[in-house]
Amino acid sequence: MTDLLVVEDDAQLVKALALTLRSRGYDVTTAGTAADALRLAAVRRFDVVVLDLGLPDRDGLEVIEEVRRTSAVPIVVLSARRDQRDKVLALDAGADDYLTKPFGMEELLARLRAAQRRAGPGPAAGVVETADFVVDLGRKQVRGSSGDVLHLTPTEWGMLEALVRADGLLVAGTDLLREVWGPAYETQTNYLRVYMAQLRRKLEPDPAAPRYLITAPGLGYRFDRTGSG
Repeated sequence: MTDLLVVEDDAQLVKALALTLRSRGYDVTTAGTAADALRLAAVRRFDVVVLDLGLPDRDGLEVIEEVRRTSAVPIVVLSARRDQRDKVLALDAGADDYLTKPFGMEELLARLRAAQRRAGPGPAAGVVETADFVVDLGRKQVRGSSGDVLHLTPTEWGMLEALVRADGLLVAGTDLLREVWGPAYETQTNYLRVYMAQLRRKLEPDPAAPRYLITAPGLGYRFDRTGSG
């Protein structure tokens, strides 16, 4: 499945996009503000971003610039702004394509496919290796040092995937809760402790002295692929 982030504040349009794109095999995540979009992009590696420029909290051009500081993910702008200068500004900021509203769904799908083709395959086929286990992001599985697949629950996998995709960067506890459980669970920090303990029992050589799944007290968690802690 292609992981797609749709950044749009029009609820009716979001509903229509999500319904159609999911029926075409996309795994769709939505954000209604620039702040939500940037938080999601920081903890999850999407294959494509569909972005409206007229967001309620920040201009979409700023979102493009922020994302481009850390990611080469294809960005397809979907905007009511029809002036040529707006298109130039978006493309110069780092967008890969620009589609004006109203638009045809088949055209959007074609542009998404084209953006993915230009981007090419992901780095290292989405496989992250450590001395004790291998995380295969594409197949959504973990293999131990002997090659056996380790069973993770969907929630455990969601936590691990978010941390691995952050590639060593600290992921705030609230961002991890929002990404894995949803916005309504942002204060449930006990969830993080429980599921992190379960993950460490399954992945760490010594769960009491973790080398890969590191806690930053009061801040969040990070994944250290080197195992140096």
